[in-house]
Amino acid sequence: MVEGRLNLEPEVQEIFQSIDNGRNFLLSGGAGSGKTYSLVNVIRQAIAENPTAKVACMTYTNAAVKEIEERVNHKNLNVSTIHDFLWDSIKHFQKELKEALISLANNEEVARISIEEVNPVPENYYDDLPDGVQYKEFVRIRDGIISHDELLIVANYLFEKYPKLSSIVKDKYKFIFIDEYQDTSKAVVETFLTHFKKSERKNIIGFFGDAMQSIYEDGIGNLDDYKGDDAEEVKEIPKKQNRRNPKHIIDLANQLRTDGITQEPSADPKAPNMAGGVIKQGTVLFLHSTDGDINKIEAFLETNYAWDFSNSKETKELNLTHNLIAGKAGFRTLMDIYDKDHILSFRDRIRKYIKDNNVTTDFLENTFGEVIEVLQQGKNGRELNAVRPTNTMQVFIDGNAELYNYAKSLKYSEFSKMYVDKDQLLDDKKQDNDDENKKGSKRDNLIKHLFKIQNNISLYQNKKYNQFLRATDYHFKITSIASKRALKDNIESLVNVGDNTIEKVINDADEKRICLIDDKLIAFKEHKEYLYNRVKDVKFSEFQKLYEYLEGQTPFSTQHKTKGAEFDNVLVILDNGGWNNYNFGNLFLETGSASVLDRTQKIFYVCCTRAKENLAVFFHNPDVDVIAKAKVWFGENNVIDIG
Repeated sequence: MVEGRLNLEPEVQEIFQSIDNGRNFLLSGGAGSGKTYSLVNVIRQAIAENPTAKVACMTYTNAAVKEIEERVNHKNLNVSTIHDFLWDSIKHFQKELKEALISLANNEEVARISIEEVNPVPENYYDDLPDGVQYKEFVRIRDGIISHDELLIVANYLFEKYPKLSSIVKDKYKFIFIDEYQDTSKAVVETFLTHFKKSERKNIIGFFGDAMQSIYEDGIGNLDDYKGDDAEEVKEIPKKQNRRNPKHIIDLANQLRTDGITQEPSADPKAPNMAGGVIKQGTVLFLHSTDGDINKIEAFLETNYAWDFSNSKETKELNLTHNLIAGKAGFRTLMDIYDKDHILSFRDRIRKYIKDNNVTTDFLENTFGEVIEVLQQGKNGRELNAVRPTNTMQVFIDGNAELYNYAKSLKYSEFSKMYVDKDQLLDDKKQDNDDENKKGSKRDNLIKHLFKIQNNISLYQNKKYNQFLRATDYHFKITSIASKRALKDNIESLVNVGDNTIEKVINDADEKRICLIDDKLIAFKEHKEYLYNRVKDVKFSEFQKLYEYLEGQTPFSTQHKTKGAEFDNVLVILDNGGWNNYNFGNLFLETGSASVLDRTQKIFYVCCTRAKENLAVFFHNPDVDVIAKAKVWFGENNVIDIG
């Protein structure tokens, strides 16, 4: 046994056996298994055994980067986000970067990279680019500026086309470790496990994570296509211990896992879920009622189990849908714009009618209003009702006559394509307050821009001036007292927004160079004019309420946002909220679409395993079969009808 390995946990010893054999590996560990602890020990031992070798460690959030840097402080270790690692690997190859951007912009299948006003893009388009291709917080393809999403596409293109690039990275880093691999883009995994093979140089790629916690659709999810027993495949090493959850929660979670890992309580007497050398039991409750009153559920838990919902650090209420939270948290107007616009519902009704009835009329130059007139002309009775608003739609239209008239004036060919969904307002992959990059978020480019404004202000307020200058591209030289005062005045005018609208704040932030209007926002205003015009008149102070909620500054949280966190007491509200991606009833009955079942199972697993002491699950008005399954999972005495 190599010196130092005897003191390592068994899974880490197995990792080094894989490394000795020159094999890439995957450490699969469930919730609370101590994957980061194992990662840190692997890094330390790799450096100890290879004192001249460089180690790269990539993780998902900036907060995780800081944590690993603090736990392993060594000059040969480079810890970064995946995006920063990729940019550092390709940024010096400017000739190839320019060629890649032009090739991708001319590829119609790559929708994210284009220059609308130049088609096709000529080979010499970037020849006079003064600063070369740049990676920033905003995107301007015409100026050679790419952001997070574009970077992944460009890097994958370059590693596929130039095997020498893989050789350069392999020569630099003997070890590359990727944390939370399940959330990593498929393009990134393809780079490291497919394109790297084109280079004959040798290095080790190690993955750490949990397939059961892959709750984001744009992540790889698992490495099933790459792992196996052959020397060229990734060796999977399971880590079965659970250091976080009490026994009853571990038992429940094991019934939800589908990857063959059965978790066991840690044997370490110092583990958080141990007390006096004995595993904590904890409580698991399945609560149900017919009226769906969440306040009644909270009161029951406070009275009978001493939960304290006023302490948001110890007790969290997790909702799948934001609709349950919007009113309490103060962003109801924005929520209704994205989720309850029945003019858009009527538009969808018209669009469906045209498709279902094979209407062949060319509406290319018609307005939405003209399309309605054509379809309604000469019809009566049931035929007419099919192209008129439903009662719910009509009530909304009557209350928003001016908005409806405006919608009718829009060109139907554009208006019919405009997609609006609450995910575009609320989707949030961010796991920590310090992680300003929204990797893979479904938020639309208007909401992303508003977040940039608020984040840039926060950077300045928190005295993170270097990050502020990079994020804002601020051109004033902050050298004189006068220039500092001017910047301070600009920032404070945005902090104290009063009743200013969202549009006014966007324009002020652009004029004051706090947050520049970029390609994405310009395109949004052009292609989603209706939505932009609805949002622009909302007070920016309401957006700030949304910001506070998504930054975790309220007692509420969505089930997605809680990933990676842990609390003493967790109340999970099982409500699909009309969201077709999930179905909690089918989860208990194990029926329905396989993809929906898999998605629901994983989000439920993540929620349950957040609880360090007590878990309560609330299901509104379940049927008898759901209650029967709940008694199997939770125990008969733990299934309680609140009435």
